[in-house]
Amino acid sequence: MATEQQIKIEPAARMTDLPTQFFSTLVAKANKQIAMGKDIINLGQGNPDQPTPAHIVEALQQAAVNPLYHKYPPFSGYPFLKEAVAQRYKEDYGVELDPAHEVAILFGGKTGLVEISQCFLNPGDICLVPDPGYPDYWSGVALAGGIMHFMPLTAQHQYLPDLSAIDPEVADQAKLMFLNYPNNPTGATASLTFYDEAIAFARKHNIIITSDFAYGTIGYDGKRPVSFLQAKGAKDVGIEVYTLSKSYNMAGWRVGFALGNAQIIEQINLIQDHYYCSLFGGIQEAAALALTGPQQCVKELTATYERRRNALFQALHEIGWKADMPSGSFFCWLPVPEGYTSAQFADLLLEQAGVVVAPGNGFGSTGEGYVRLGLLTSEERLQEAIHRIGKLSLFKGN
Repeated sequence: MATEQQIKIEPAARMTDLPTQFFSTLVAKANKQIAMGKDIINLGQGNPDQPTPAHIVEALQQAAVNPLYHKYPPFSGYPFLKEAVAQRYKEDYGVELDPAHEVAILFGGKTGLVEISQCFLNPGDICLVPDPGYPDYWSGVALAGGIMHFMPLTAQHQYLPDLSAIDPEVADQAKLMFLNYPNNPTGATASLTFYDEAIAFARKHNIIITSDFAYGTIGYDGKRPVSFLQAKGAKDVGIEVYTLSKSYNMAGWRVGFALGNAQIIEQINLIQDHYYCSLFGGIQEAAALALTGPQQCVKELTATYERRRNALFQALHEIGWKADMPSGSFFCWLPVPEGYTSAQFADLLLEQAGVVVAPGNGFGSTGEGYVRLGLLTSEERLQEAIHRIGKLSLFKGN
Protein backbone atom coordinates (compact mmCIF):
# COMPACT_ATOMS: atom_id res chain seq x y z
CA MET A 1 0.00 0.00 0.00
CA ALA A 2 1.45 3.37 -1.01
CA THR A 3 2.12 5.89 1.72
CA GLU A 4 1.97 9.64 1.48
CA GLN A 5 5.35 11.35 1.42
CA GLN A 6 6.09 13.46 4.49
CA ILE A 7 6.91 17.09 3.84
CA LYS A 8 10.39 18.37 4.61
CA ILE A 9 10.46 20.15 7.96
CA GLU A 10 12.91 23.04 8.02
CA PRO A 11 13.07 25.16 11.20
CA ALA A 12 13.48 28.90 10.79
CA ALA A 13 17.04 30.18 11.11
CA ARG A 14 16.22 31.72 14.47
CA MET A 15 15.59 28.23 15.86
CA THR A 16 18.88 26.79 14.67
CA ASP A 17 20.72 29.87 15.97
CA LEU A 18 19.49 29.38 19.54
CA PRO A 19 22.19 28.63 22.14
CA THR A 20 22.36 25.13 23.58
CA GLN A 21 20.48 24.78 26.86
CA PHE A 22 23.32 23.32 28.90
CA PHE A 23 21.11 22.76 31.96
CA SER A 24 19.23 20.04 30.06
CA THR A 25 22.55 18.28 29.45
CA LEU A 26 23.37 18.62 33.14
CA VAL A 27 20.04 17.04 34.13
CA ALA A 28 20.52 14.17 31.65
CA LYS A 29 23.94 13.32 33.11
CA ALA A 30 22.57 13.36 36.65
CA ASN A 31 19.54 11.25 35.75
CA LYS A 32 21.78 8.66 34.12
CA GLN A 33 23.67 8.22 37.39
CA ILE A 34 20.44 8.10 39.39
CA ALA A 35 19.08 5.40 37.05
CA MET A 36 22.17 3.36 37.92
CA GLY A 37 21.07 3.44 41.55
CA LYS A 38 23.58 6.03 42.79
CA ASP A 39 22.84 8.54 45.55
CA ILE A 40 23.27 11.84 43.74
CA ILE A 41 23.38 15.22 45.48
CA ASN A 42 22.30 17.76 42.87
CA LEU A 43 23.76 21.20 43.54
CA GLY A 44 23.83 22.17 39.87
CA GLN A 45 20.41 23.69 39.32
CA GLY A 46 18.62 26.78 40.60
CA ASN A 47 15.28 25.25 41.57
CA PRO A 48 14.15 26.24 45.10
CA ASP A 49 13.70 23.17 47.29
CA GLN A 50 11.20 24.54 49.83
CA PRO A 51 7.41 24.62 49.36
CA THR A 52 5.42 27.79 48.76
CA PRO A 53 4.28 29.25 52.13
CA ALA A 54 0.94 27.80 53.23
CA HIS A 55 -0.95 31.11 53.36
CA ILE A 56 -0.16 31.74 49.67
CA VAL A 57 -1.28 28.23 48.67
CA GLU A 58 -4.49 28.65 50.63
CA ALA A 59 -5.17 31.96 48.87
CA LEU A 60 -4.92 30.19 45.50
CA GLN A 61 -7.18 27.37 46.65
CA GLN A 62 -9.85 29.85 47.67
CA ALA A 63 -9.45 32.02 44.57
CA ALA A 64 -9.64 29.04 42.21
CA VAL A 65 -13.40 28.67 42.80
CA ASN A 66 -14.13 32.28 41.84
CA PRO A 67 -15.97 32.07 38.47
CA LEU A 68 -14.57 35.46 37.48
CA TYR A 69 -11.16 33.82 37.16
CA HIS A 70 -12.50 31.07 34.93
CA LYS A 71 -12.83 33.62 32.14
CA TYR A 72 -10.02 35.31 30.23
CA PRO A 73 -8.18 37.79 32.45
CA PRO A 74 -7.40 41.32 31.24
CA PHE A 75 -4.63 41.14 28.65
CA SER A 76 -2.14 43.04 30.81
CA GLY A 77 -3.28 41.47 34.07
CA TYR A 78 -5.40 42.61 37.00
CA PRO A 79 -4.68 46.07 38.42
CA PHE A 80 -4.64 44.70 41.98
CA LEU A 81 -1.50 42.67 41.27
CA LYS A 82 0.29 45.65 39.76
CA GLU A 83 -0.68 47.71 42.79
CA ALA A 84 0.62 44.96 45.08
CA VAL A 85 4.12 44.89 43.55
CA ALA A 86 4.22 48.70 43.57
CA GLN A 87 3.39 48.61 47.29
CA ARG A 88 6.15 46.06 47.95
CA TYR A 89 8.74 48.18 46.11
CA LYS A 90 7.67 51.25 48.05
CA GLU A 91 7.99 49.45 51.40
CA ASP A 92 11.21 47.56 50.65
CA TYR A 93 13.16 50.00 48.49
CA GLY A 94 11.46 53.37 48.78
CA VAL A 95 10.75 53.27 45.03
CA GLU A 96 7.56 54.89 43.68
CA LEU A 97 5.95 53.05 40.76
CA ASP A 98 2.84 53.95 38.77
CA PRO A 99 0.99 50.60 38.62
CA ALA A 100 -0.88 51.53 35.45
CA HIS A 101 2.12 52.58 33.37
CA GLU A 102 5.33 51.37 35.06
CA VAL A 103 4.43 47.74 35.81
CA ALA A 104 4.03 44.77 33.44
CA ILE A 105 3.06 41.31 34.64
CA LEU A 106 5.26 38.53 33.23
CA PHE A 107 4.99 34.76 32.95
CA GLY A 108 8.01 34.51 35.23
CA GLY A 109 11.07 36.73 35.07
CA LYS A 110 12.66 34.55 32.38
CA THR A 111 9.96 35.56 29.91
CA GLY A 112 10.65 39.25 30.36
CA LEU A 113 14.38 38.73 30.00
CA VAL A 114 13.82 37.09 26.61
CA GLU A 115 11.10 39.51 25.47
CA ILE A 116 13.11 42.68 26.12
CA SER A 117 15.54 41.79 23.33
CA GLN A 118 12.69 41.07 20.95
CA CYS A 119 11.16 44.44 21.77
CA PHE A 120 14.28 46.58 21.24
CA LEU A 121 16.88 44.77 19.14
CA ASN A 122 16.83 44.67 15.37
CA PRO A 123 18.99 42.12 13.53
CA GLY A 124 22.62 43.15 13.93
CA ASP A 125 22.04 45.40 16.96
CA ILE A 126 24.51 45.01 19.84
CA CYS A 127 23.54 43.91 23.34
CA LEU A 128 25.97 44.15 26.28
CA VAL A 129 25.83 40.89 28.21
CA PRO A 130 27.59 39.87 31.45
CA ASP A 131 30.09 37.01 31.21
CA PRO A 132 29.51 34.83 33.13
CA GLY A 133 25.77 35.37 33.09
CA TYR A 134 22.33 33.79 32.90
CA PRO A 135 22.17 31.90 29.56
CA ASP A 136 18.63 33.00 28.73
CA TYR A 137 19.93 36.51 28.02
CA TRP A 138 21.61 34.86 25.05
CA SER A 139 18.34 33.22 23.98
CA GLY A 140 16.51 36.53 23.71
CA VAL A 141 19.32 38.16 21.77
CA ALA A 142 19.48 35.19 19.39
CA LEU A 143 15.72 35.26 18.77
CA ALA A 144 15.97 38.97 17.95
CA GLY A 145 18.92 38.44 15.61
CA GLY A 146 21.11 40.66 17.78
CA ILE A 147 24.84 40.49 18.46
CA MET A 148 26.23 39.96 21.96
CA HIS A 149 29.21 41.89 23.28
CA PHE A 150 30.34 40.25 26.50
CA MET A 151 31.29 42.20 29.62
CA PRO A 152 33.74 40.10 31.70
CA LEU A 153 32.94 39.71 35.40
CA THR A 154 36.09 38.94 37.38
CA ALA A 155 37.00 38.57 41.03
CA GLN A 156 39.51 41.41 40.62
CA HIS A 157 36.61 43.76 39.78
CA GLN A 158 34.19 42.34 42.40
CA TYR A 159 32.29 40.62 39.58
CA LEU A 160 31.04 43.98 38.29
CA PRO A 161 31.48 44.90 34.61
CA ASP A 162 34.22 47.44 33.98
CA LEU A 163 32.19 49.89 31.91
CA SER A 164 35.26 52.03 31.18
CA ALA A 165 36.84 49.04 29.40
CA ILE A 166 34.06 48.80 26.80
CA ASP A 167 35.17 50.12 23.41
CA PRO A 168 33.39 53.49 22.89
CA GLU A 169 32.46 52.49 19.34
CA VAL A 170 30.80 49.31 20.65
CA ALA A 171 29.04 51.29 23.38
CA ASP A 172 27.70 53.80 20.84
CA GLN A 173 26.25 50.97 18.76
CA ALA A 174 24.79 49.06 21.70
CA LYS A 175 21.03 49.24 22.26
CA LEU A 176 20.61 47.11 25.37
CA MET A 177 22.55 46.04 28.48
CA PHE A 178 21.81 43.29 31.01
CA LEU A 179 22.83 43.63 34.66
CA ASN A 180 22.12 41.04 37.35
CA TYR A 181 22.67 41.60 41.07
CA PRO A 182 22.59 39.65 43.32
CA ASN A 183 24.40 37.80 40.59
CA ASN A 184 23.86 34.41 39.04
CA PRO A 185 26.26 32.62 39.01
CA THR A 186 28.83 34.49 41.16
CA GLY A 187 26.70 35.50 44.16
CA ALA A 188 28.08 39.07 44.01
CA THR A 189 26.02 42.15 44.85
CA ALA A 190 26.12 45.69 43.48
CA SER A 191 26.17 49.07 45.22
CA LEU A 192 24.13 52.19 44.52
CA THR A 193 27.39 53.80 43.34
CA PHE A 194 27.78 51.15 40.64
CA TYR A 195 24.22 51.71 39.44
CA ASP A 196 24.87 55.46 39.30
CA GLU A 197 27.84 54.75 37.03
CA ALA A 198 25.78 52.40 34.86
CA ILE A 199 23.01 54.98 34.46
CA ALA A 200 25.52 57.66 33.44
CA PHE A 201 27.02 55.21 30.91
CA ALA A 202 23.56 54.39 29.54
CA ARG A 203 22.69 58.09 29.14
CA LYS A 204 25.96 58.80 27.34
CA HIS A 205 25.52 55.96 24.84
CA ASN A 206 21.71 55.79 24.66
CA ILE A 207 21.47 52.23 26.01
CA ILE A 208 18.47 50.56 27.68
CA ILE A 209 19.41 48.84 30.94
CA THR A 210 17.58 45.70 32.03
CA SER A 211 18.30 44.85 35.67
CA ASP A 212 17.63 41.19 36.48
CA PHE A 213 16.64 41.31 40.17
CA ALA A 214 15.57 37.67 40.53
CA TYR A 215 17.42 37.28 43.86
CA GLY A 216 16.49 40.72 45.17
CA THR A 217 15.49 39.58 48.66
CA ILE A 218 18.43 37.23 49.22
CA GLY A 219 21.24 39.20 50.84
CA TYR A 220 23.50 38.08 53.66
CA ASP A 221 25.18 39.41 56.78
CA GLY A 222 22.31 41.79 57.49
CA LYS A 223 22.54 43.59 54.13
CA ARG A 224 19.52 43.93 51.84
CA PRO A 225 20.44 43.91 48.13
CA VAL A 226 20.15 47.25 46.34
CA SER A 227 17.53 47.65 43.62
CA PHE A 228 18.59 49.31 40.37
CA LEU A 229 15.43 51.43 40.62
CA GLN A 230 16.71 53.01 43.84
CA ALA A 231 19.36 54.86 41.82
CA LYS A 232 18.52 58.38 40.66
CA GLY A 233 17.44 58.39 37.02
CA ALA A 234 17.06 54.62 36.75
CA LYS A 235 13.58 54.87 35.24
CA ASP A 236 14.93 57.25 32.59
CA VAL A 237 17.13 54.53 31.12
CA GLY A 238 15.66 51.16 31.94
CA ILE A 239 13.65 48.61 33.83
CA GLU A 240 14.04 45.98 36.51
CA VAL A 241 12.76 42.41 36.19
CA TYR A 242 11.48 41.02 39.49
CA THR A 243 10.08 37.57 40.26
CA LEU A 244 8.30 35.73 43.06
CA SER A 245 10.12 32.48 42.19
CA LYS A 246 12.98 32.85 44.65
CA SER A 247 11.64 35.24 47.28
CA TYR A 248 8.47 33.24 47.99
CA ASN A 249 9.40 29.75 46.71
CA MET A 250 6.93 30.20 43.83
CA ALA A 251 9.11 29.04 40.92
CA GLY A 252 6.38 26.85 39.43
CA TRP A 253 3.75 29.59 39.66
CA ARG A 254 5.48 31.69 36.95
CA VAL A 255 4.84 35.18 38.35
CA GLY A 256 7.20 38.00 37.46
CA PHE A 257 7.19 41.71 36.73
CA ALA A 258 8.92 44.30 34.57
CA LEU A 259 9.14 47.60 36.44
CA GLY A 260 10.31 51.08 35.48
CA ASN A 261 10.39 53.15 32.30
CA ALA A 262 6.82 53.57 31.02
CA GLN A 263 7.77 53.47 27.32
CA ILE A 264 9.62 50.19 27.79
CA ILE A 265 6.76 48.73 29.82
CA GLU A 266 4.34 49.72 27.05
CA GLN A 267 6.35 47.70 24.52
CA ILE A 268 6.52 44.66 26.81
CA ASN A 269 2.75 44.78 27.31
CA LEU A 270 2.33 45.09 23.53
CA ILE A 271 4.42 42.02 22.69
CA GLN A 272 2.64 40.05 25.40
CA ASP A 273 -0.72 41.01 23.92
CA HIS A 274 0.36 38.93 20.92
CA TYR A 275 1.74 36.03 22.95
CA TYR A 276 -0.53 35.63 25.98
CA CYS A 277 -3.72 36.54 27.76
CA SER A 278 -2.06 37.06 31.18
CA LEU A 279 -1.91 34.70 34.16
CA PHE A 280 -4.81 32.74 35.66
CA GLY A 281 -6.66 35.17 37.91
CA GLY A 282 -6.44 32.90 40.95
CA ILE A 283 -2.65 32.93 40.70
CA GLN A 284 -2.69 36.70 40.40
CA GLU A 285 -4.80 37.00 43.56
CA ALA A 286 -2.50 34.67 45.52
CA ALA A 287 0.56 36.52 44.22
CA ALA A 288 -0.91 39.82 45.39
CA LEU A 289 -1.39 38.32 48.84
CA ALA A 290 2.22 37.14 48.84
CA LEU A 291 3.38 40.69 48.14
CA THR A 292 1.06 42.53 50.54
CA GLY A 293 0.74 39.94 53.32
CA PRO A 294 3.17 38.97 56.09
CA GLN A 295 6.80 39.02 54.92
CA GLN A 296 8.21 36.86 57.70
CA CYS A 297 8.40 33.92 55.29
CA VAL A 298 10.80 35.90 53.09
CA LYS A 299 13.06 36.72 56.04
CA GLU A 300 13.03 33.11 57.21
CA LEU A 301 13.92 31.84 53.74
CA THR A 302 16.91 34.18 53.51
CA ALA A 303 18.01 33.07 56.98
CA THR A 304 17.78 29.44 55.82
CA TYR A 305 20.04 30.13 52.85
CA GLU A 306 22.50 32.00 55.06
CA ARG A 307 22.75 29.02 57.44
CA ARG A 308 23.30 26.75 54.47
CA ARG A 309 25.96 29.07 53.05
CA ASN A 310 27.80 29.11 56.37
CA ALA A 311 27.62 25.32 56.73
CA LEU A 312 28.88 24.83 53.18
CA PHE A 313 31.84 27.16 53.63
CA GLN A 314 32.80 25.55 56.91
CA ALA A 315 32.93 22.22 55.07
CA LEU A 316 34.91 23.82 52.23
CA HIS A 317 37.42 25.14 54.77
CA GLU A 318 37.82 21.66 56.22
CA ILE A 319 38.85 20.16 52.87
CA GLY A 320 41.04 23.10 51.83
CA TRP A 321 38.79 24.40 49.04
CA LYS A 322 39.27 28.18 49.15
CA ALA A 323 36.60 30.50 47.72
CA ASP A 324 34.87 33.81 48.38
CA MET A 325 31.55 33.71 50.21
CA PRO A 326 28.59 34.99 48.19
CA SER A 327 26.99 38.19 49.48
CA GLY A 328 23.67 37.44 47.80
CA SER A 329 21.62 34.92 45.78
CA PHE A 330 21.60 31.21 46.63
CA PHE A 331 24.65 30.37 44.52
CA CYS A 332 28.32 29.81 45.35
CA TRP A 333 31.05 30.37 42.74
CA LEU A 334 34.01 28.14 43.42
CA PRO A 335 37.37 27.84 41.59
CA VAL A 336 38.29 24.44 40.19
CA PRO A 337 41.62 22.87 41.21
CA GLU A 338 44.61 23.13 38.89
CA GLY A 339 44.75 20.66 36.03
CA TYR A 340 41.02 20.58 35.29
CA THR A 341 38.65 22.50 33.08
CA SER A 342 35.26 23.39 34.51
CA ALA A 343 33.56 20.61 32.55
CA GLN A 344 36.19 18.01 33.45
CA PHE A 345 35.92 18.87 37.13
CA ALA A 346 32.10 18.76 37.05
CA ASP A 347 32.18 15.33 35.37
CA LEU A 348 34.70 14.07 37.93
CA LEU A 349 32.53 15.16 40.86
CA LEU A 350 29.46 13.51 39.36
CA GLU A 351 31.17 10.23 38.52
CA GLN A 352 33.40 9.84 41.58
CA ALA A 353 31.58 11.77 44.32
CA GLY A 354 27.96 11.64 43.18
CA VAL A 355 27.71 15.44 43.32
CA VAL A 356 26.24 17.58 40.55
CA VAL A 357 27.68 21.07 40.03
CA ALA A 358 27.27 23.43 37.07
CA PRO A 359 30.49 23.99 35.08
CA GLY A 360 31.29 27.68 34.88
CA ASN A 361 31.90 27.73 31.14
CA GLY A 362 28.17 27.13 30.67
CA PHE A 363 27.66 30.74 31.77
CA GLY A 364 30.22 32.21 29.37
CA SER A 365 33.91 31.95 28.56
CA THR A 366 34.95 34.02 31.60
CA GLY A 367 33.26 31.37 33.74
CA GLU A 368 35.93 28.84 32.77
CA GLY A 369 37.87 27.77 35.84
CA TYR A 370 34.83 27.84 38.16
CA VAL A 371 31.82 25.75 39.10
CA ARG A 372 28.49 26.93 40.50
CA LEU A 373 26.87 25.28 43.52
CA GLY A 374 23.32 25.96 44.66
CA LEU A 375 22.30 26.19 48.32
CA LEU A 376 19.15 24.25 47.53
CA THR A 377 19.28 21.28 49.85
CA SER A 378 19.68 20.79 53.60
CA GLU A 379 22.79 21.76 55.53
CA GLU A 380 23.45 18.07 56.13
CA ARG A 381 23.36 17.22 52.43
CA LEU A 382 25.56 20.20 51.56
CA GLN A 383 28.13 19.07 54.13
CA GLU A 384 27.88 15.49 52.86
CA ALA A 385 28.53 16.71 49.29
CA ILE A 386 31.69 18.56 50.31
CA HIS A 387 32.92 15.68 52.45
CA ARG A 388 32.52 13.35 49.47
CA ILE A 389 34.54 15.77 47.36
CA GLY A 390 37.14 15.98 50.12
CA LYS A 391 37.75 12.24 49.86
CA LEU A 392 39.08 12.80 46.33
CA SER A 393 42.05 14.72 47.83
CA LEU A 394 42.03 17.42 45.18
CA PHE A 395 42.91 20.40 47.37
CA LYS A 396 46.05 21.41 49.21
CA GLY A 397 45.85 20.83 52.93
CA ASN A 398 43.17 18.20 52.35
